Amino acid sequence: MCDRERVTARRHAAEDLAAEHSAVLGGLLREREELLATLDRVAALNGTARLIRESIGTHSGFVAELTGPEQAVIRWMSGTRTDALQDLAVPIGQGIGGRVLALGRPVRVNDYVSSPSITHQFDAQVRGEGLAAMIAVPIVSGTETVAIAYAAMRERRDFGDDAVQSLEDIATEAGRALKLASVAESDRETALSAERLRMQSALHDSVGALLFSIGVQVRNLHEDISDNPALESRLRRLEGDVSAASRALRESLLALSESSPERALPVELAEHCRSFQTRCGVPARFVQLAPVPRLDAERTGLLVAAVREGLLNVEKHADALSVVVSLLPSEDGVQVAVADDGTGHRTEDAEEPEPGTGMGLRALAERAARLGGRVSLVRDEEDGCTLRAWVPEPCRRR
Repeated sequence: MCDRERVTARRHAAEDLAAEHSAVLGGLLREREELLATLDRVAALNGTARLIRESIGTHSGFVAELTGPEQAVIRWMSGTRTDALQDLAVPIGQGIGGRVLALGRPVRVNDYVSSPSITHQFDAQVRGEGLAAMIAVPIVSGTETVAIAYAAMRERRDFGDDAVQSLEDIATEAGRALKLASVAESDRETALSAERLRMQSALHDSVGALLFSIGVQVRNLHEDISDNPALESRLRRLEGDVSAASRALRESLLALSESSPERALPVELAEHCRSFQTRCGVPARFVQLAPVPRLDAERTGLLVAAVREGLLNVEKHADALSVVVSLLPSEDGVQVAVADDGTGHRTEDAEEPEPGTGMGLRALAERAARLGGRVSLVRDEEDGCTLRAWVPEPCRRR
């Protein structure tokens, strides 16, 4: 093979390799876009409307999101010709979507405006869009209906069971995407709240201390200068400026510290994990498995105290290599768990778990019981123990 042929062969090989890498990169970018869409609520619902039309082969697909327990609003549409349905509020029981809300199951009509099985408050909007046959199914996240998925044709049609099943499958995937998006949003907000807390502490320790020092020095200069009216006037203005800056800083620190109870809970639990890891050198990870309902200060305080007690027990007795603190909704309430992989809780001849008899845990359990909750500390099947604390939502005591 001559030199020219070798060069040509190497060039072709390089081109083939570049094309292969480009295809791989393109696939990775598409996967990234799909993942980002899944983790974004708006993108997930907008993509659902488009997927309905493309997968089922209907003329249009649209999604209504619940804005309250008894009303949904159509916000995401694909394949529509007009804005007749955009931002249309659908109360429970009205139209095909309202009937889905009332029944909690799919509803289908072969001609919307003439169907005897639904109410007709929205006939004008449906006619304006030129729709006839329609299916609607609930989108469920967890156990709650959070949105409604619609598929529609511009002519009369008897939708079969396969079409209903296809729309239900899409709705199931949409529900999973919304749950993931909700968790991702909660994680982002938790991280933001934690960053605000760190900023608050840093500003207080740096800028706050600097302004206090300047104020002290200005007051000392006042005492040292008594025969220079012009300089004393300038010092008074400077003292006023420092005082104004201090007030502005206090207001900023207050704004940074403001956080709702349900947001403050994961932030504080994460901070306790970080402090434990720094103090003990044992990896401690905080995981919020799903968004939690709003709790009052007393219930929030109990869950924080439980995690603090659990981490203290691990520090004293567990000889653990790692700890995981989890937060999740459970049984119409909220649960925290502190799980370690240590061996320090175990005794040689004990058949039952040794932990759970300490004063701190007994006091914690009594405190939880007064709120209708419970605390348990059990030995895992393998090494390690798990402390769990559960409290009901304020309006759902047991």
